[in-house]
Amino acid sequence: MSASNKSVSVFAPASIGNVSVGFDVLGLAVKPIDGTLLGDVVTVNESQSNEDNLTVIGNFADKLPSNKEDNIVWSCLLLFNERLKSVNQVPVALELVLDKKMPVGSGLGSSACSVVAALAGLNAYYAKYQGFSFAENVVLKMTGEMEAQISGSLHYDNVAPCYLGGLQLMVPDEDVISRVLPNFDDCYYVMAYPGIEVSTKAARDVLPTSYSRSDVIAYGQNLATFVDACHRQDKQQAFSVLTDVVAEPYRTDLLPRYKESRDYLAAQGALAVGISGSGPTVFCVCDSKSQADEFAQWLTDNYLQTELGFVHVCKVDEVGATEL
Repeated sequence: MSASNKSVSVFAPASIGNVSVGFDVLGLAVKPIDGTLLGDVVTVNESQSNEDNLTVIGNFADKLPSNKEDNIVWSCLLLFNERLKSVNQVPVALELVLDKKMPVGSGLGSSACSVVAALAGLNAYYAKYQGFSFAENVVLKMTGEMEAQISGSLHYDNVAPCYLGGLQLMVPDEDVISRVLPNFDDCYYVMAYPGIEVSTKAARDVLPTSYSRSDVIAYGQNLATFVDACHRQDKQQAFSVLTDVVAEPYRTDLLPRYKESRDYLAAQGALAVGISGSGPTVFCVCDSKSQADEFAQWLTDNYLQTELGFVHVCKVDEVGATEL
């Protein structure tokens, strides 16, 4: 095989961080049912110049730093090479291409998509052409390290579902990190990105530094009930407690039209409505496609605020990062 043919592309899907009841500890990977790639793609090619390089393309490329050294995908390459050397593997020169399909600051795990696509892509490339790969858990830890570099704190609620797929619960065991929970196969998730940006840092800064005892009890009870209901496949119970007492009360004012949209969709029979990650994307859970289509149209008409906005009817992405 000639050098020019050595190439691997990996797609990493969007995710809902927190899932309302699980601040920093629950995440859900989603995919549009119409086949749209809602996420990022990183292509790893053997370098023709014998030097590492990064090119950024895609709809949202202009929202990222112009210097490759300031791009998180470049940081992923540096980290991956460092880890290779730590296990006596010799890095090869590579050219990476990030196809930035995901809006920045959207609440859909945009940075996680780039990080996961990069690290999973690098691992797949080395597995295919160098005969070496890191274990899944090692790659997952690297994705967490990169997310922490961006957000300032270590949380896996976007990178774990983005990498592994499904509904993921983060556990306090660094050898396990994440456990997959049973989800509800017949549910549809309407994702509405209004086309405006909300900084994750700003969304964290509005949160209080301490919570009342009653809020702590409500949070624990809701999360425990949701996890139990997932294992028992009790859909009504699961979504009846999908209430955010940690972040949503403080973030609502950051999100124009969110409260009105939430109240309308809930009144119309949505199983649950919440903020995806730190916003501004809204997710709405439906148990029929006809209801999902109806709510998608309503959100298109009433929640989108710029031409960059979009609405997708999604199902759970059970696979996560995928080689294309």
